[in-house]
Amino acid sequence: MGETGRGEAGTIWEHLNELAARLKVVIYSLLVTTTIFMVVPAHLSSFLRDPFTFYNPLIALVLNQITKDVLPQGVQLIAGEFTAPLEIYMIASLLLGIATSSPVIAYEVFRFIDPALYPEERKAMYPFIMSFTILFLIGAVFGYKVLAPFMLWAMIPFFRLTGAMSIIYVMDFYNLVFITILTAGFSFTMPVFFVLLVKFGIIRTSAVTTRRRYIYAVLYILCAVITPDGGPIADIALFVPMAVLLELAVFFGKRIERKQKIASVWERSSSRAMGKPVFLKCRFCGGLLKDSADFCPTCGKSQV
Repeated sequence: MGETGRGEAGTIWEHLNELAARLKVVIYSLLVTTTIFMVVPAHLSSFLRDPFTFYNPLIALVLNQITKDVLPQGVQLIAGEFTAPLEIYMIASLLLGIATSSPVIAYEVFRFIDPALYPEERKAMYPFIMSFTILFLIGAVFGYKVLAPFMLWAMIPFFRLTGAMSIIYVMDFYNLVFITILTAGFSFTMPVFFVLLVKFGIIRTSAVTTRRRYIYAVLYILCAVITPDGGPIADIALFVPMAVLLELAVFFGKRIERKQKIASVWERSSSRAMGKPVFLKCRFCGGLLKDSADFCPTCGKSQV
């Protein structure tokens, strides 16, 4: 896909053929996992005793567990539309199929882009993938266990205030749960991208430390936009952990900047002491740098 330590260059048709092959694996994996949730019986022993009666598939167990964990007591679900339960059945099966196939999807994506990565970029990918996965799972659990139940609980007093019955459309309920889980999961991965950008010299931590009040204002507005419902209290419930994660990202970003600066100064000093011309190599593209260059003339990335 590339040159200079990235393997032999291939033709566009070779890359397209490889992409098609990897997409085929991903699609087959999604079809298999989604079908398992839609078709496989939740209680296999009962199904084997009487295979000709209607049975609950695996997805029914998941949906029932979501109802027990998230739906407040005294609140009832109604279909609202005749086809709503069928839509939830298919959407939930697909989402869980994607979640189950995510290791296969991640592997195929990584194997496709791996030949095009420079050694420095490849070295940074492993901690990035691990950190992204861990933070996404933590965020998803936070959205499922804390944020989604809290948003529904916060709306209950307004039902009583207006004299309305505590009834929720099934589509609205599951959409709120799924959207909350996904938005909380991806929101928690924000520090990973920030640290990666700092590592590659695209952004500096001073961009955050010198503009904290404005960044936190934008962050709160973003939390208000991505939370499906629940009012300002739910927004704060998401804003607080995201602010903490942002400060942790700044902390680790400063450590990376400090290490990069020390390494750059040490390498230049060593070259001068040995009486050699000071020409360094860019960490990203391998291009030659002059002694006083803080940015690579080839790729333009920061070296400090």
